[in-house]
Amino acid sequence: MDQSIAAEDRLTTPLPDEAPLLLKSDELIPALDLVLEGLSDPKEISTATVRFLNIARDAARLWIEAELAGHPRIARSTVEHYARMTDGMVRAVVHVASDYLNPQTPKAGKTPEIITVLGVGGYGRAEMAPHSDVDLLFLGDKKLSPWTEAVIQSMLYMLWDLKLKVGHASRTIDDCIQLGREDFTIRTALLEQRFLCGDEALARKLATQLRKQLFANSAPEFVEAKLDERAKRHQRQGGQRYVLEPNVKEGKGGLRDLQTLYWIAKYVHSVNRAAELVALGAFTEEEYRNFRSAEDYLWAVRCHLHLIAHRAADQLTFDMQVEVAGRMGYEDTAGRRAVEVFMQDYFRHATIVGDVTRIFLTKLEAQHVKHAPKLTRIFRRRRHLKPPFVDDIRRINVSDEASFLADPLNLLRVFEEALRTGLLIHPDVMRLVQSNLHLFDDTLRKTPEARRIFLDLLLKHGNPERALRRMNELNVLGAFIPEFEPIVAMMQFNMYHSYTVDEHTIQVISALAQIERGELIEELPLSSEILKEGINRKVMYVALLLHDIGKGRPEDHSILGAKISRTVTPRLGLKEAECETVEWLVRNHLVMSDMAQKRDISDPRTIKEFAKVVKTRQRLDLLTVLTVCDIRGVGPNVWNNWKATLIRRLHAETAQALEHGLEAINRDQRAQDARKALRDRLEAEGWDPKVRRAEVARHTPAYWQGLSTQTQYAFAHLLRDLPDDEIRIDVQVDADHDATRAAFALVDHPGIFARLSGAVALVGANVVDARTYTTKDGYATAAFWLQDAEGHPFEASRLPRLRNMIDKTLKGEVVARDALKDRDKVKKREREFRFPTHIMFDNDGSELYTIVEVDTRDRPGLLYDLTRALASSNIYIASAQIATYGAQVVDTFYVKDMFGHKLHAQSKREKLEQRLRDYIESGAKRANN
Repeated sequence: MDQSIAAEDRLTTPLPDEAPLLLKSDELIPALDLVLEGLSDPKEISTATVRFLNIARDAARLWIEAELAGHPRIARSTVEHYARMTDGMVRAVVHVASDYLNPQTPKAGKTPEIITVLGVGGYGRAEMAPHSDVDLLFLGDKKLSPWTEAVIQSMLYMLWDLKLKVGHASRTIDDCIQLGREDFTIRTALLEQRFLCGDEALARKLATQLRKQLFANSAPEFVEAKLDERAKRHQRQGGQRYVLEPNVKEGKGGLRDLQTLYWIAKYVHSVNRAAELVALGAFTEEEYRNFRSAEDYLWAVRCHLHLIAHRAADQLTFDMQVEVAGRMGYEDTAGRRAVEVFMQDYFRHATIVGDVTRIFLTKLEAQHVKHAPKLTRIFRRRRHLKPPFVDDIRRINVSDEASFLADPLNLLRVFEEALRTGLLIHPDVMRLVQSNLHLFDDTLRKTPEARRIFLDLLLKHGNPERALRRMNELNVLGAFIPEFEPIVAMMQFNMYHSYTVDEHTIQVISALAQIERGELIEELPLSSEILKEGINRKVMYVALLLHDIGKGRPEDHSILGAKISRTVTPRLGLKEAECETVEWLVRNHLVMSDMAQKRDISDPRTIKEFAKVVKTRQRLDLLTVLTVCDIRGVGPNVWNNWKATLIRRLHAETAQALEHGLEAINRDQRAQDARKALRDRLEAEGWDPKVRRAEVARHTPAYWQGLSTQTQYAFAHLLRDLPDDEIRIDVQVDADHDATRAAFALVDHPGIFARLSGAVALVGANVVDARTYTTKDGYATAAFWLQDAEGHPFEASRLPRLRNMIDKTLKGEVVARDALKDRDKVKKREREFRFPTHIMFDNDGSELYTIVEVDTRDRPGLLYDLTRALASSNIYIASAQIATYGAQVVDTFYVKDMFGHKLHAQSKREKLEQRLRDYIESGAKRANN
């Protein structure tokens, strides 16, 4: 049989002499014939063929993998080697199926039949990862004969025995053309057909007829279909280039984007290689080098993924990211893990893919898809553009490149014009900007007009995120503010942040712009009111732009960011007072969030400490808005009513303290007000005066400052005539806090907090806040605020099970420690997150309690383990605040010793810290086994 390869074949990497047999077509078939010599039984022939090819494939795989290890970030030769290996198996199987299993009897005057096999799709492009699908087209000039069908059947059985995932179709040329007209997926696969064996003339005829009858004069519909398909695929993958766990093949900036570019180029320009696009003017030499570099890198990542998973795997999950980083030779640096360095490189290559495909495809889109209709062009009001800019079919272009570059400020002005007019930027201008970034120098950055343009982009047009994102994609943002460049595409290896640092920054600014446009009044009433009353917008926007600029280095990013802001803000033209405020905001941008989520804001000392930090109402308002925008910019569903309530309450109480003085925050007055509120509520309900007085008198001062009147009212009912042998539970959805409140009343005993923590853990509840108090007559009153795994209150249908599990646990019918063993597991994809345990003791942050803050790796049974550790040390827990940041958690406990005192003794604190660490470590081992 003819084993020649068509001239269009894209296997170009030369093979060394030591390459394995399966990659050498001219040696493979003779070696196989020797193995099959003397065999006649079809089953034995098939078995021997599969055994021979399995052994040859194992040797080839080892050789290819070793070869990849020599250049772990460049995979061009690797994907070709896998395609060659597959070619060898397919050709060998065709040879055995046609010559051994279905031999033809020679007939005088009749030419023996041959089977023509083509690779299509990715295999046809000669690009394969270790476990890629094998897509085959069995081609016939006319309807396939019985002999051809028998050969195909024999082939497929052997290929399946080789555990290959085969996609196949049997068609004539007419079939291919007809089906290609009806289905763009089939048309795309046929675009990449590659001759493997059989009748080469027939394969060439197919290529000619496809070009003549199918591809010719249909470029616009193909381009439009591919662009639409690309947009939908991006949407399915999250719509962002910088998603936490990107899909290397299908995600935005992934291999499929490069392939889409190649498909369209081949369809429109009849090219067989992307390199040919340079001569056609579609790419510059530099853009093509970028194309090749990104393609090589992404293929390397995909190959490593397949090799690690031992199967087709294209999702770069958290656990895979760590392993791929190791295989590709990345190492830890000061302040950053190897996986973070790797992912920043990955995202930078994804950005290159975006640059190259956007310029190429938007140009084609303008040419083939979205021409403005003539009537629209005639009657549409023309937008006036400032020279040298012109309206080129609804895109900003330049009338003359030389005049554009004569004034480097035009590199910024084009973004201002785009915002001002609402027009898109022409791909030719994008290319012009990117190729002239060297014009951004210190002189340009400090010119008043450059400052004016940039600040207007932030402040004047109402949608700064659009300009910033485009500037970032074209590397202009990092060129204008060099300090911003290191955080471009910087990944934070945790589950809390959904975006890279630069994208998070743009999301944060977008949140502020939404508030300013009045789009979030109901959701963010406090921030909306602050902006309505008026703040320094320039300070606010610049602070948001710079708040995370210090990330990725060993120093505290807030402190380093504040230092960097001191350099950037004067260059942007801010006044001295504005520079100081921005610096203060960057340095303290986490303080309000930490105070709200990690401290008990019902404790007057918390409000006093925070008021001392902010000092003025102006700074309080600015920090509040910054904090809200920062949390909202972390990722979808991170902001919720619980956080909103905490932030609003902290702002309100701090504002009152700043207005009336810190002395206005009086514990006794708060308790007095709370008692009166409950008395009034109970009186309105008709409670006997004596019973009312008894209820109010039984509680300690801490109870009155720590709970709302609604919760105190619930406890009054739970405690009324409560027998010593009964446990009463009230579970209600607290919609205002986006949580379920579970209130318990029972006779107090040691370890009650730990048992309650175990009970709620068993039903999959996440505790966000918890408080427990002991009445003067010996009853425990505990309130837990719970959320489900999605961060919402438990559904009403789940409340009975929650109540039942808590009841059984408190009665001892279920032992939480034993029941949690099988549930306290860390998911495989989350195991590589590392958060060193930090334990801090603070005797100054509360008037009554020692604050114990535990910062560590989160897992289902962690809170139960921590509360057991405290209980076993005879520590009384008054309250707990739980702040979760993805896989990291900060659990803060307000505690006393068994005598009701703070933990003043150093030895006592050291002993407690060691016990907490022991429980954390033993629990982590259990969870990871």
